[in-house]
Amino acid sequence: MDMFERQAEEQKGQEAPLATRMRPSSLHSFVGQEHLIGEGRVLRKAIESDRLPSIILWGPPGCGKTTLAYIIASSTGAHFSAISAVSASVADLRRIVEQAKERRQTGLQKTILFIDEIHRFNKSQQDAVLPYVEDGTITLIGATTENPSFEVTSPLLSRCRVLPLKPLTGDEIKVLLMRALKDRFQGIGELDAEIAADALSNLITMSNGDARVALNALEMAALNTPPDAEGKRHITLPIIEDALQHRALLYDKAGDQHYDLISALHKSLRGSDPDASLYWLARMLEAGEDPLYIARRLVRFASEDVGMADPQALVLAMAAQQAVHFIGLPEGNLALAEAVVYLATAPKSNSLYQAYSRVQEEVKRGSVEVVPLHLRNPVTPLMKQMGYGEDYKYAHDYPGHFVEQQNLPDSLQGKRYYTPSDQGYEKTVIARLKAWWQARVSPDKKTEEGGD
Repeated sequence: MDMFERQAEEQKGQEAPLATRMRPSSLHSFVGQEHLIGEGRVLRKAIESDRLPSIILWGPPGCGKTTLAYIIASSTGAHFSAISAVSASVADLRRIVEQAKERRQTGLQKTILFIDEIHRFNKSQQDAVLPYVEDGTITLIGATTENPSFEVTSPLLSRCRVLPLKPLTGDEIKVLLMRALKDRFQGIGELDAEIAADALSNLITMSNGDARVALNALEMAALNTPPDAEGKRHITLPIIEDALQHRALLYDKAGDQHYDLISALHKSLRGSDPDASLYWLARMLEAGEDPLYIARRLVRFASEDVGMADPQALVLAMAAQQAVHFIGLPEGNLALAEAVVYLATAPKSNSLYQAYSRVQEEVKRGSVEVVPLHLRNPVTPLMKQMGYGEDYKYAHDYPGHFVEQQNLPDSLQGKRYYTPSDQGYEKTVIARLKAWWQARVSPDKKTEEGGD
């Protein structure tokens, strides 16, 4: 690299966004992903021993996939070729492979091929890389925000180890922001900026675990904050709102607003009010609440407040949770909204909740009775001799697939824990139970003993 090329590179570095300038160059300064690069963890050991296999880094935006790839390359001393699947062609891949072959033949250097957004490569592009990953000509590092199981071809996937990355926590984002504020060389320390506590909290919340969003918004806020008489720049909440182009809602994920809003959502659902339920859902999502937290609460509500009145409610709540996990935000908002409207308009019953509470209390009081012999499986001849399974009535051998039989321990005979309501599907449950237990059908017909 001559003098002019070096000056061009330095200028490019100075003009790069803050998130790029602050990219760490070693594992020591990398923040987050301790499950992969913590002491003794799998990726750290592979890097330190210079025995890195081909890997695919799968995680949300701004969690450090690209940074990790660069750190790996510099830590192992390998030649690093980086391309983006958005713009690269098969010809680009072939050129990199040919250069990698030359390095391999001369024994000079290994080659790491980093493909950013590898999920955007089509099958033919992925197939072009496959033979050279398999024979070791290149070590592949792919980065993707999409599930590799769906976006990467099976042959290529089988030759790579998939390493899932997590969104950065609020504390980890805070470390990166404070580091950038103080760094006078790569960061914005020379601007002498400080950020108010509420502005910092909002920036962390709205970045949603994405370090790139947080750092670049911080830089924009600092540059657009005029210095005071002493040259200090005071970044306030309105300035952060302007930088993020998002109004900060009154919300604290660890404080009263968090519990107040989830309570309002739960009670609006219980009150069968879809409009209020959607409002409280939006308040939480737009303020940066973890959508999976909301999904967990909806799953709980489906069992606790809808229950057997509409068993489909639990299915839909779980589907919403999976949709949010699969596609993320903002697309996942509609899946949660659909679940909320369904739950709000579903028939309500807490009979299942009450039934389990009664059983729970029974067990806590020490009612841990032995299983009646006829309900036990005679797995061995000795167990059969001891009376296991004796006189057990196989329900499928009787009309209506029902027969009266003792299923509770002796001391609990006649107990009723579950009392269905007259709502929704539980009307069918009531009718079915009445037909079974009131008729007390005890037919003489009985065939050979069936299964358990």
